Amino acid sequence: MRSVSVLVRAGVTSLVVIGLLAGCAGRPKDVLLPVDVSTPVPGSSTVDMAVATTRQRSNTPGQMFTGERGRAIDFANIVVSVPPDAQRKKGDVQWPKKLPGNPATDFVTVKAEDMDLAQARAWFNRKIKASPRRQALVFIHGFNNRFEDAVYRFAQIVHDSDASVVPILFTWPSRGSVLAYGYDRESTNYSRDALELLLKSLADDPNVEEVSILAHSMGNWVALEALRQMAIRDKRIAPKIKNVMLAAPDVDVDVFRRQMVDIGPKGPNFTLFVSQDDRALKFSRRVWGNVERLGQIDVAREPFASEMAADRITVIDLTRLHTDDKLNHAKFAASPEVVQLIGTRLASGQTMTDSHVALGDKLVAVTTGAAASVGTAAGLIVTAPVAVLDARTRDSYDDQVRAWGASLQDNASSTGDLLLTKPGGGGVAY
Repeated sequence: MRSVSVLVRAGVTSLVVIGLLAGCAGRPKDVLLPVDVSTPVPGSSTVDMAVATTRQRSNTPGQMFTGERGRAIDFANIVVSVPPDAQRKKGDVQWPKKLPGNPATDFVTVKAEDMDLAQARAWFNRKIKASPRRQALVFIHGFNNRFEDAVYRFAQIVHDSDASVVPILFTWPSRGSVLAYGYDRESTNYSRDALELLLKSLADDPNVEEVSILAHSMGNWVALEALRQMAIRDKRIAPKIKNVMLAAPDVDVDVFRRQMVDIGPKGPNFTLFVSQDDRALKFSRRVWGNVERLGQIDVAREPFASEMAADRITVIDLTRLHTDDKLNHAKFAASPEVVQLIGTRLASGQTMTDSHVALGDKLVAVTTGAAASVGTAAGLIVTAPVAVLDARTRDSYDDQVRAWGASLQDNASSTGDLLLTKPGGGGVAY
């Protein structure tokens, strides 16, 4: 019988090596601390967004919200300064290498204030009345996104698209770790009621002409569930919700079929962005019982071709679009021309029919195969190679190792070995 210590010894060398590599400098924390830009940098611009979130408030001013779950929907107003286009590559977020960031070269926060419901409504009404088409764009991020990740990525999308929309970020509790796939997934379920309430509130506002939704990866699940619930409760989707863009959705294709039945034929215009070479979704498929993920289907073959046509879903296949994204899961972020094209079409009310369009934010989901063993030595060892390559993973990897080590000590002191007991005695060691 082998005890858990055998597994620990087998992985200890890998963990030590990765622990040393994880000490490399990562992204600075507290990037949401406002920077003084009383003298604006020529050519820079700002994105003024509202945030609605189910995250728990943080006591750290430069963090604002954590990855844990709050008890109610909360609000904030954040203004992000984007450096001059001549100093940056479009499609990328230029994170500051140290704090305070430099507005001439970095994305920096110039305002970050909490709002209550009344303040959020006042902000929105002021902005929507000044919008040419009185259109709101709600962005829902994907897996492995810290609060600041979602804020800066949305700021980049809004700026690079050059769309005259009122930007609203809906951010759900994500721990920002590749080892927290299960927690993140449950957090989307936790947040669907709040998103439904937000969407209904926007659609009921007499100043609003149109609401568009842009969701990426796991964020598609919470978006589809919120719309499905709305359709069931109200017997329809609010007519002002006209465009829903599903980018690389990490959604079971069979479940999606049922969601579309509940949403019904009179729902909004759906645009689905797929790529058969999406490596992140390949790993997600392994986790979820080898059922195809919606964002990876081959729409040229049946039954998908007929189903998409029957549901009047515009499908844009990005498989042949090559970008710098090694996972092929965030082609939108790596293709600035595509971002601008979508912004133009959103602003003019056109449908999405171009075959070179992609949407999304960077997602390090290649390690979602570890989700089945989160919290175990196996999960940490599987994730270790990504910790070498990805700065954000390095940032959280030490915490995950320490948490796992603490739980291992507790288990060892109370039970010795962890056993799965068979009926009649005997056991298999874990």
